[in-house]
Amino acid sequence: RVTLLELMMAKVSEKDPVIGEEMNVFMRHADFLAGCFQEKCQVVLKLASAADAEDEEALVTIRLLDVLCEMTSNNGQLEHLQGLPGLLETAIDTLRLTHLAGKQAVNIFTATHAMTGQEEISHPAVSFKSHLIRLIGNLCYKNKENQDKV
Repeated sequence: RVTLLELMMAKVSEKDPVIGEEMNVFMRHADFLAGCFQEKCQVVLKLASAADAEDEEALVTIRLLDVLCEMTSNNGQLEHLQGLPGLLETAIDTLRLTHLAGKQAVNIFTATHAMTGQEEISHPAVSFKSHLIRLIGNLCYKNKENQDKV
C-alpha cells in the first residue's frame, strides 16, 4: 500500500496539467484517500510509544497525509478537497492529539525534538505535525468558510 501511495505521489507531483477524464479519476481517488485518512489518522498516535514504531497502518496513514498534502497543493484538486466534509476537522483534531501525545512522551512528531546531539532519528513520524499543518493551510487557502472553522 505504501508503494502504491508513493506511485500516486509521483503522479500527483508531475508538473503536467491534468485535464478531462484523468481529472475525474483524480477526484475519485482524492475522495477515497481523504476517507481513508479520516478513518485511520488516529493510528499514527500509536507511534508515540516505542513498541509500535513499525506499525504498518500508521506508515500507510503517514503516506496518505503526504499524498493529500500534494493534492491540495494543486489548484485543480484543491477546491474539491476543500469542500470535503470532515477532512479539515479531522486534520485539526489529529494535530491537537499529536501535540498532546508529543507533550506526554518523547515527541517523535517534529524534527526539532527528534534530534539527539548531531544525529537525526529517522523515525517515519518525524514531520507528521508539519504535514498536518501544511494540509490545514492548503485547505484554508482562499477559502473563507474553512478559515472561519480554524
